[in-house]
Amino acid sequence: MKTRRPRPAETTQQYLKRIKYRGSLQPSLENLAALHKNHLLSVPFENLDIHLGRPIVLSQDAFYRKIVKQRRGGFCYELNGSFAALLIRLGFKVHMLSAQVAQKIGGFSPEFDHMVLLVTLKDHWLVDVGFGDSYTEPKRLDYQESQTDNGRVYRVIHRTGGRVLSRWDEEKSIWEPQYMFTLRPRKLEEFVRRCRWQQASPNSHFKKGRLCTKLTSYGRVTLTDKKLIVTRGQKRIERPVMRRGGFDRLLRKWFAIKL
Repeated sequence: MKTRRPRPAETTQQYLKRIKYRGSLQPSLENLAALHKNHLLSVPFENLDIHLGRPIVLSQDAFYRKIVKQRRGGFCYELNGSFAALLIRLGFKVHMLSAQVAQKIGGFSPEFDHMVLLVTLKDHWLVDVGFGDSYTEPKRLDYQESQTDNGRVYRVIHRTGGRVLSRWDEEKSIWEPQYMFTLRPRKLEEFVRRCRWQQASPNSHFKKGRLCTKLTSYGRVTLTDKKLIVTRGQKRIERPVMRRGGFDRLLRKWFAIKL
């Protein structure tokens, strides 16, 4: 029996239900910010399929099935790719952008290593629900001063090769770059090659170990192969993951994910 493909309106409503959003659907900055935060509170950043040997396919049908129907998360291509489609259906003007992630040894990773979104309202806004522990509200692009966000401070500056999003490091007293990007619109298929590399290359950090993390109303919860980290404001609690079945039990308890 052939499965009925959901209609666009039904898909949108199911997605909004998944992220627990019940507000206005008008394309405004206020609503964009609310949708952005709700997405981060509801859909985790995770790389579990890579360690299960399940190929990650860049298609809207695959995103909807995994994030909405299976109530899973994903990494940047899935999360931002899916969120872009939702925003477009709601009437927002959205473009996918290629971003190069800052490296610990200096410099930036190759093009298409990360996907971010450009949303155009009265101003241009940087949107990203797929970068793990990052900003919770859209960042204004045509503004090079600092922008406070959930206790942290960010800025977007122009530099040779594009624009750079940085976060202020209080301990080091420096601006630490997060990623560099240009405003050239990209298509989903342009990210396919790098997405395959992220899944297959032994040099991909997504291959190093399992990760699942999500913003919470009180802080953040993060699960790796070795530990569970729960932050509540300034308080941080770490617990080791028991070897036999511990990861799966914590995944069900904290993220409601059963593999």
